[in-house]
Amino acid sequence: MSVLRVGNASGFYGDRRTAWREMLDGGELDVLTGDYLAELTMLILGRDRMRDPALGYAKTFLRQLEGCLGTALDRGVKLVTNAGGLNPAGLAAAITALADRLGLSVRIGYVEGDALARPDALTANAYLGAFGIAACLDAGADVVVTGRVTDASLAVGPAIARFGWGRDDLDALAGATVAGHLIECGAQVTGGNFSFFTELPDGGHRPGFPIAEIHPDGSSVLTKHPGTGGAVTVETVTAQLLYEVGGPAYLGPDVVTRLDTVRLRPDGPDRVRVSGVRGTPPPATLKVGVNNLGGFRNSMTFVLCGLDIPAKAALVRGQLTAAVGPEGLAFVLARTDHPDAADTEAASALLHVHLRDGDRARAGRAFSAAAVELALASYPGCTLTTPPGDATPYGVFTADTVPQDAVAHVAVLPDGTRLPVPPPVRTASGGDAAVEGDPEPAAAGRPRDAGQTRRAPLGELVGARSGDKGGDANLGVWARADATWPWLRGWLTVERLAELLPETARLAVERYELPNLRAVNFVIRGLLGPGVAASTRFDPQAKALGELLRSRLVDLPADLPAPAEEEHP
Repeated sequence: MSVLRVGNASGFYGDRRTAWREMLDGGELDVLTGDYLAELTMLILGRDRMRDPALGYAKTFLRQLEGCLGTALDRGVKLVTNAGGLNPAGLAAAITALADRLGLSVRIGYVEGDALARPDALTANAYLGAFGIAACLDAGADVVVTGRVTDASLAVGPAIARFGWGRDDLDALAGATVAGHLIECGAQVTGGNFSFFTELPDGGHRPGFPIAEIHPDGSSVLTKHPGTGGAVTVETVTAQLLYEVGGPAYLGPDVVTRLDTVRLRPDGPDRVRVSGVRGTPPPATLKVGVNNLGGFRNSMTFVLCGLDIPAKAALVRGQLTAAVGPEGLAFVLARTDHPDAADTEAASALLHVHLRDGDRARAGRAFSAAAVELALASYPGCTLTTPPGDATPYGVFTADTVPQDAVAHVAVLPDGTRLPVPPPVRTASGGDAAVEGDPEPAAAGRPRDAGQTRRAPLGELVGARSGDKGGDANLGVWARADATWPWLRGWLTVERLAELLPETARLAVERYELPNLRAVNFVIRGLLGPGVAASTRFDPQAKALGELLRSRLVDLPADLPAPAEEEHP
């Protein structure tokens, strides 16, 4: 059986519009996937469907498909996407209408059953696995549309269909899960959002989208089309592998993938081989993402220029609190000002004021107008960055679980046959079903004697990648060289992280080690509050948390110079 070439053309709802065309025209592919769903996206689609029950899917996918569906059919490239969101049947019908208008004959399958009946929720969707996708492809589908499946399933499903894997082929399923995780975020694995973007051949200007060449044993090679930007290196792959993960046991509906078994090595220019991945039985439960409308929110930002910045911020705090009351108010002072600055912007700090409330009127003009009314009655130089505005609704994401056999996972085949997809018979037993892997102790490892040190940014020796999971954040940090790994392993403890990132000190933090990647991963519970849609944090998705850590000045061992990339063991 030949290698399966699976490309990706979308990492989120709003990704590069031309990527589908670029990937189809750029070289050989067997399957082209598109990931459109995130926790925040499900909330957006839920609000769409409230306005129009016929919606609930990613509308941009249809516009992208219009210009390249014929090309995919001509070249025999299967299209697999979760753009169905909350309404995969609706998107399948819309694709059929599009094909009819274009004079094309297309066989469409779709997967449903993820939507759960939760009267108290705006959306509630279980994260389904890959076997429904495989069933649609086995039945001859040219296009497969899903709702909420795990992101990696978009690649795992085609691999199951190609290689005939069953539920007990755990290592192969785990290997394909890693491949799917690596390509699910599009250009993030080819140099997008990469700590060392200045080292990329094109400086990171336009990274190409990725391809996973999946082998019958589940191993893979990550690559991209020739001539596209960015790069595929051990480090770009490491960065994406650490993105939005927890412990070494990466839970999925079809397999638990052991991230601590992954091995990466170069396989030629813009090629990285991924091997050694082991899998264990999946949990007996499925993750459920639940979105609710949490209320309404609004924000106003005051510009504080020159002297007495803290006193000016305190005056605004007192005035606004007296005007609208303290409930739901949050003040964040960003000291962006510089002393003895020659221009107003460089001399100014920003006071961000947020209000969340269940009362739309109080969070709306009552709040924003009260802020504007201070323009002539507050601190010297008072100005705001925006006029008064209305409140907007916000959502709250929570995660739940349901038994795997409580979900009606169904593959709707191109001929309309509804094929139930049975849950796995073999699942992890007892408490193992929900285990992420034991966190390493806070002081894991023992720092070597650093000897002479030099004061420099931590990022000279390490890369980082961070992201969000509901109200939690993950922060993966990897050593760029073998010689740096023992130092990083012993030095970067939970306590050290709290020193470098003080906002983590009050939170529960789990630390995991991934020696094969020369990496540690932190899961920071509650950093994002009630989640991305409700967060008032300056970096609401924790995307910049890793770069903040890398920018901190620390005492680096003098005998560990910043290295070039070297091969992982």
